[in-house]
Amino acid sequence: MDEQQGEDRGARGSSQAGRSEADQGADGHEVARSGDGRRRKDITEYRRGPVLLRGPQIPSTTSDQRLLTRGDRVSWLHDDPWRVMRIQSEFVEGFGALAEVGPAVSVFGSARIRKGRPEYELARRVAASLARAGYAVITGGGPGVMEAANKGAAQAGGLSVGLGIELPFEQGMNKWVDLGVNFRYFFARKTMFVKYAEGFVVLPGGFGTLDELFEALTLVQTHKVVGFPIVLMGTDYWGGLLDWIRSTVTDRGMVGPSDADLLRLTDDPDEAVEIVVRRGAELRAQEEAAVRGEADATSTPSTGW
Repeated sequence: MDEQQGEDRGARGSSQAGRSEADQGADGHEVARSGDGRRRKDITEYRRGPVLLRGPQIPSTTSDQRLLTRGDRVSWLHDDPWRVMRIQSEFVEGFGALAEVGPAVSVFGSARIRKGRPEYELARRVAASLARAGYAVITGGGPGVMEAANKGAAQAGGLSVGLGIELPFEQGMNKWVDLGVNFRYFFARKTMFVKYAEGFVVLPGGFGTLDELFEALTLVQTHKVVGFPIVLMGTDYWGGLLDWIRSTVTDRGMVGPSDADLLRLTDDPDEAVEIVVRRGAELRAQEEAAVRGEADATSTPSTGW
């Protein structure tokens, strides 16, 4: 587990039959082992929504996996309607917890980036700059880039938000999160990333980061959300992707000529924040102009036609 996640679970006592004891793994972390000495699981803490599970209570599948597995049995006829209630509760809890967050920016990036790497410091710096500009910072609440961003926001005096997810290898909420919400279902969690953000800053990451990036990009492109800024940080990492979009994808007509301009690329945390602030001001001005236009339209005397 990451260094920021606290101490692992201690030994339960080898004298109790069927219970597990903890010893040191190759990386120096405690590893739970069964009574016969076999390695049971690398993780010793598991979040399933608001529920904390440890030891033998850790499940072998996630809530998303169980929801999306059809199977041959008809038990889903009885199980899925109840899952709908659980899904509904996740939206209600998320909306209730985040309703008063205020202006916020979602920061995405890899959970595998450790302290001391340039990406970690970059995430911390951009989050601190966002906090000083008056934005709350929303992350997935885990380690790596997420931890760095939450740390930067907290240290700068801003609101640090974490949206956790049930995963078999996730490590729980990092200690820099001020406001945390744990989710069972990815789609509920991803809604919160978009609903409460006025922009997106994306640092180097893997499949999860790419998923979050392209979902935000698609929503902006299709006008499902307001044209919030999407900033990619790391020219060495993202440059090849942007070149491919601007050449192969655009040249073959898969996206419009201006669609690639929805993404902004930089290595400078201050420039990233400037892009977010400037675009936010533009959107607010457009909204105020629209409100004034509606007010003028309702106050215009009828022509009698």
